[in-house]
Formats: sequence, structure tokens, C-alpha cells
Amino acid sequence: MYLDRLMNGVPLLPDTRDNVEEVVGILKSYGVVLDAYSNNLIYIADEQFLVLFPFYKYFNGEVTLPKLLKHWWHDRINFEYAEYCMRTMMWHGGGGLDRYLDSPEFVELIRHAINAKTKSDLFARVFVRGLDRLSGDFLNEQVRQLAYYSALGQFWRVMSDMFITLSDKFDAGEIQTIPEVVTHIQDGLVAAASLPITYGVNINGQHYDILPKSAGLTFLMDTAVPYVEAVFFRGTPFPGTVSFNAQAHQIPYDLPDFAYGALYADPVPIGGAGIPPTQLMQDMRHYLPDYLQKRYLNTPRGEMDLRVKICQSFQKSMFCVTSAAIFGLAPHPVGTQVVAEQTANRAYFISWLDRLATSRLDQVNG
Repeated sequence: MYLDRLMNGVPLLPDTRDNVEEVVGILKSYGVVLDAYSNNLIYIADEQFLVLFPFYKYFNGEVTLPKLLKHWWHDRINFEYAEYCMRTMMWHGGGGLDRYLDSPEFVELIRHAINAKTKSDLFARVFVRGLDRLSGDFLNEQVRQLAYYSALGQFWRVMSDMFITLSDKFDAGEIQTIPEVVTHIQDGLVAAASLPITYGVNINGQHYDILPKSAGLTFLMDTAVPYVEAVFFRGTPFPGTVSFNAQAHQIPYDLPDFAYGALYADPVPIGGAGIPPTQLMQDMRHYLPDYLQKRYLNTPRGEMDLRVKICQSFQKSMFCVTSAAIFGLAPHPVGTQVVAEQTANRAYFISWLDRLATSRLDQVNG
């Protein structure tokens, strides 16, 4: 069934009015949250470069008593989830960004920035350089992580704008079906595909390249595809849901076998301690459009399981994003009548469906 749908360019999620409202509404909320995540990740990369104890990194340079009180009371955006996604993406690697960060060219380039930063004060010269001498790759690894902060921030900048525009078009009546939602996302991914991913920092009035344009890193293949792989598919095992005891064999030995991503996660545990997506669902609940808020409230449990319902809608939206990615990366045009191209597309779609076999696809279609 799913193979036939993909071969004919039909998204994985059924086209119903309820699904359209859920997907567009949750992506509107997600777009607002991604805007905040993106701004903070880029702020950390640019302004907290090699600050080993960044106590105020979530404040975007504006530390005030009201913001501190809201922070301590957890009445704020949970930027920790953005960092979770960044570290998951860095851990799983993949794409040109991952390869470049391990290249001799990158190491040679960043040493200039590291030297400039560590000679700026006594603490840096003594303590930080001391750490660098004890572990030759310590500061290099810190800069690699900052590169992921910036790259993910740039990726989410594009996605945030894309989702907000989707909501605007829905409100204007220009988008009314799931295929139109998927087409909007696919067109956005294609339009941004070749956008360069670059990163540099200013230290004492001088600019230092970290990810230069000459590295040839681009939005689609070097951030979008690795992000989908790391966050949609692989993810990380959630504490409290599986045993981390090696003898229990509940966690796969090989990272490519991980299936803890957004497309596989059970929405029911959302809201439990130690489950990272709980933070995202908590953030999105503050920005739900009225029509989606009313839909959630007009259910038997009302607000009691709001995070679970948000997660269910979010998974539906991610299958739409996945459909757009699948169609956009297909080796040949979807719906081609050329037999050889159909054969290649069929093998390509089957490889995706094999990976989705244990996902929540059947549940969102139920």
C-alpha cells in the first residue's frame, strides 16, 4: 500500500481535513519554537565561543532579573532540547559537515581562532591552554561542537520560515490538502538545497573562519539529510524506558540500528522525566493556533494529556516532512513512465519503507 502511494507521489499521511489542521497547526507552533531555538544556537556559536562555563548562554546576551526569575521557574523556552538535537546530530554524524570537521584543513584553520581566544586573558592562557596540552583534541572538539550549534541553527532558520509560511498560506486558503502541505515543504527544501552553511567568529576585532564557504557545505546534503537521519530515525534511547545495562541487550550495539527518533517514539511517555521530547512538546503548547487548541480541548481528557496529543500531531507532521524528503531525494521524477526509472525509484522507495517498518506509520494512519 505505502509503496504504491510513494510511486504515485502520494504522501505517507492520509489526506483528511483533520490531518491537515493537525499538521499545519502543529507546524505553526513548531515554527515559532524553532525560531527561538535557531536564534539561541547561533548566539551560542557566535558569542560564547570557547566560553567553557557559559552560565547565561540561554539569555541571548540579555541577562535581567525578570528573565532570571522566569528561567529558574522554568517559564521559558527549553533550549536544552535544541542542544539535545545538536548533540544527537553530532554524535551520529554523516554528511559533508561531519567529514570536514575531521579534516586536517579544519584543524589547521581553527587553531588560529583558538590561539587568538586563549591569549586574551590570564585564565585562558593558564587554565584553558593547560587543558589543551593535557588533551590535544580538547579545544578542537569544543569548536567542532560549536560548528554544529551554528549549522543546526542555520538549518532551523530555514525550516522555521518554511513552517510559518505554510501556516500563513493555510489561513489564506491557499493550502487545503496534505499533498499541498508536502509540496510546500518539498519546494522549500529544494529552494534552500544549495544555500551555503558557513560559520566564523570575531575575536578582538578580527574575523576567523570556522566553516568557510570554500568548504562547500550546503543546506540540504550537509545539514538537512544528516538531521533527518539523526533526529527522525536514529535518535538516542530515552532514560527510564530501556536498560542501559550492556548485558540486557536492550540497546543496539551498532548506531545505524538505533530507532529512537521522532518517527518511532511512543507518544504516551511524553511528559515523563528524562524524555527529551517532553521539552519540545512543552514549548509548542504555548504557541498552538486557536483551532488546534480547541480540537485538543474537545476530547475526553482535555488538557490532561495535552503533551501526548501534541506529540501525536507532531509525528503526523514529521511523516509529511519525511514524505517531502523522500520525494525530493528520489533518483528520478516521481510518477515517471520510463521503466528503468520506475525500477530505480521502486528500489529507492522500498529502502525507505524498510526503515519505516517499525515506525509509528501504521499508528498515524490508523
